[in-house]
Amino acid sequence: MNEDKLHATARALVAEGKGILAADESTPTIKKRFDSIHAESTEDNRRDYREMLFTTPKAPQYISGVILFDETIRQNAAGGTPLVKVLESAGIIPGIKVDKGAKDLAGHPDEKVTEGLDGLRDRFAEYAKLGARFAKWRAVYTITDFLPGAACIAVNAHALARYAALAQEAGIVPIVEPEVLMDGDHTIDQCDEVTEVVLQSLYSELSLQGVNLEGSLLKPNMVLSGKDCAEQASVEEVARRTVRCLKRTVPAAVPGIVFLSGGQSDELATRHLNAMNKLDEGRPWRLSFSYGRALQAAPLKAWAGKAANLKAGQKAFLERAKANGLATAGAYA
Repeated sequence: MNEDKLHATARALVAEGKGILAADESTPTIKKRFDSIHAESTEDNRRDYREMLFTTPKAPQYISGVILFDETIRQNAAGGTPLVKVLESAGIIPGIKVDKGAKDLAGHPDEKVTEGLDGLRDRFAEYAKLGARFAKWRAVYTITDFLPGAACIAVNAHALARYAALAQEAGIVPIVEPEVLMDGDHTIDQCDEVTEVVLQSLYSELSLQGVNLEGSLLKPNMVLSGKDCAEQASVEEVARRTVRCLKRTVPAAVPGIVFLSGGQSDELATRHLNAMNKLDEGRPWRLSFSYGRALQAAPLKAWAGKAANLKAGQKAFLERAKANGLATAGAYA
């Protein structure tokens, strides 16, 4: 493990004014996105859409890295250049999603555990050869009056830590993503409590597994009211509660926290990030973004699956990338 290289990559991913584009949708997920714009989800269409995003002029001013899906990291652009090389030539760091998805947790109804550890060492070796310099693994936690349970929290923390150790062994920066879901009618107090417990468990396990924190990043949920909660917290309260929770749980050695948007609207995700960075509080880590839908909803709609709309799609993507880049400095208006 080359610690200096890991540290440099992690810091570059949270460089000032920049964040990460999550373009790692699975084939079924991106089909749903394409269905919404009445476009066919063929391999060429998926490539053309992602190539449109990756080649957006000026986007590298705000996008430090892109998380790719297995199909995409192996694809060539329409002109024949590997998409990984397209990103690298723009100064954007290629990454890869490596988990195999959240599956039912045996013996624990309504809870999930993320699978994909089997064969991961060999997959990391291949992804490193293909050009991946960072990776992502997502775990999910549902809030009810009784969930998440201790078993769900423990097994997902263990899986995240084992993945992170294997990533660093391969010279790849791990992004650990423990997502407490917005689904439900829980209050912001419940989200705060669960997020704190989940993060405490995660960092205890990362320490146990010997993960180098300076060469890793955290991709958490924000502390939010559930989508169906009658009382929705204000932008300012979300910012305050989220930063307080992170200061209680995330070691100062971690160079950056790149939030997921988690079902928020693109505008609200940006406003929440901006409000956090406007707080007059000392923070040991950078607060940035690793957004999927919050960066892609507008360009997907503008593109609409038509080559003639490429520039419109790129314009919409640049607007969202710039807005979130400004939010990393608390400068979005």
